Amino acid sequence: MSAEVTVVYRKRRNVELVMVAFAQILGISAYLLTHMFRDAEVPAEWPWVAGIWVALGLAAHLVVRFLMPYADPLILPIVLLLNGLGLAMIHRLDLAVVPAQSDANAQLLWTFVAIVGFAISVVLIRDPRRLDRFPYLMFLAGMALLLLPLVPGLGEEKFGARIWITIGTYSFQPAEVAKIVLAIAFASYLAAHREVLAEAGRRFLGIELPRPRDLFPIGVMWGLSLVVLVAQSDLGTSLLFFGLFVMLLYMATEKPAWPIVGTLLFVGGALAAYQLFGHVRVRVSGWLDPFSDFERNYQIIQGQFGLAWGGLTGRGWGLGTPSLTPVAKSDFIAAAFGEELGVVGLMAIIVLYAVLVARGLRTALAASEPFMKLLAAGLAFVVALQVFAIIGGVTRLLPLTGLTTPFMSQGGSSLLANWVVVALMLMISHHARKPATAPAADAGEVVSLASDATQQIKIVPRSESTPPDPADSQETTYIGDDGAATQYIGDGAPTQYIATSDPAARPAGETTTIRRPPDSSPSGPATPIRKDEDDDTRPVIRPGGDR
Repeated sequence: MSAEVTVVYRKRRNVELVMVAFAQILGISAYLLTHMFRDAEVPAEWPWVAGIWVALGLAAHLVVRFLMPYADPLILPIVLLLNGLGLAMIHRLDLAVVPAQSDANAQLLWTFVAIVGFAISVVLIRDPRRLDRFPYLMFLAGMALLLLPLVPGLGEEKFGARIWITIGTYSFQPAEVAKIVLAIAFASYLAAHREVLAEAGRRFLGIELPRPRDLFPIGVMWGLSLVVLVAQSDLGTSLLFFGLFVMLLYMATEKPAWPIVGTLLFVGGALAAYQLFGHVRVRVSGWLDPFSDFERNYQIIQGQFGLAWGGLTGRGWGLGTPSLTPVAKSDFIAAAFGEELGVVGLMAIIVLYAVLVARGLRTALAASEPFMKLLAAGLAFVVALQVFAIIGGVTRLLPLTGLTTPFMSQGGSSLLANWVVVALMLMISHHARKPATAPAADAGEVVSLASDATQQIKIVPRSESTPPDPADSQETTYIGDDGAATQYIGDGAPTQYIATSDPAARPAGETTTIRRPPDSSPSGPATPIRKDEDDDTRPVIRPGGDR
């Protein structure tokens, strides 16, 4: 019989440090190349910029090294690489206008805030299982955040989507925070109810459909996604949250009927909204035929021209004109990379996101608890769906959305929320990869019995009045009617111990020990004999053997 194999992960923090250094070198190189192609020299302040960026990356690495030593070694370097490339592109776009802007400085400050938020999240949470306490409260909070832009006087419409709220001079997307809260709520709810939701209903075309009474949760999320689609005019946010719930529902139940039902519901709701609401038709028209209204779809058209001009290998870093595309620093930063790095460079960035998502899903596979498994998968799906929605909108695979490209687009709320997502993913991977806790010191000495030989002991019924022949076996135990236990070992020399003179006075199942003289057996003290008044036989239990 094969022994159970336990996988013990190494910490791999030095490997992470090397990859963090490599990721930061690429980010600094992109920053320097911008000035070399534009000014034919590097800026005088570049050592300060490089020092600040290296310090931020090193600080994030130290948080992982000391607080999450068994965390996945690839997640942090990938995030720092994406963040650094985004900062370099925003700086490159700042220099493309006259007078030059300083949005990159503000984004660097937001990166500092995001890494501080990352560290605070790790220190305060430490164990993500603490989040599995209030699923319904988390769900209500997530819904409130998602619908907050619909509040009159608070919500604001930008670029055709009402997904922003403005407080004073500061505006942010509450959906960025809602995606974290709802991912926790979905994971907690589905971990507790997965057995009920996995119950099969009727079969249709070979597929086990859910029971009608189990459709309530997916019906609530379907209705919420339609409200976002219709009232906020944003397909991306609607797809993000409904897709997240359906994918987690499929993972929790392992029933393919759930994603099939979810897809049919979403497509049916989107078609109904297209027929009933004019502004939805406008968004779809800008997707299918942007040249039908040049002024309204100017951003999409310019992004398409930029991607076409970049071609396969791009115009070169700093040599294109991505600033001609409106809002290239946030919504269309993927088009800016596609113009200057080409399809090859854009695909490399997509591969980085794919590896990040794959490491999140691998963390989900390594986790042992249902909540941790679903939460890790949910956070990975959040990143995947968000990248799919925004890059799909830029390349006209989907209608344009108001979501941002994680870690690369300009925006403080998005950057902070995504770094918190990274903190949760790293915490889960740390708990999934770290070795099991060693036995307590006061638990007593643990002795391995793997090398002990199995011995067969002949059991003699109590009703027999004469002891058996000791030559029949190497070791025989006989219990007489008077309660006396006689053990014959080797050549038959008996060792006798009187357990009790009155068998009826002994409680059923009491265990006594046979005391053997030191020279009677080389194997040491005899093993216990269990005396059961309701049984006609008396098993003798030996370590490593059978009864």
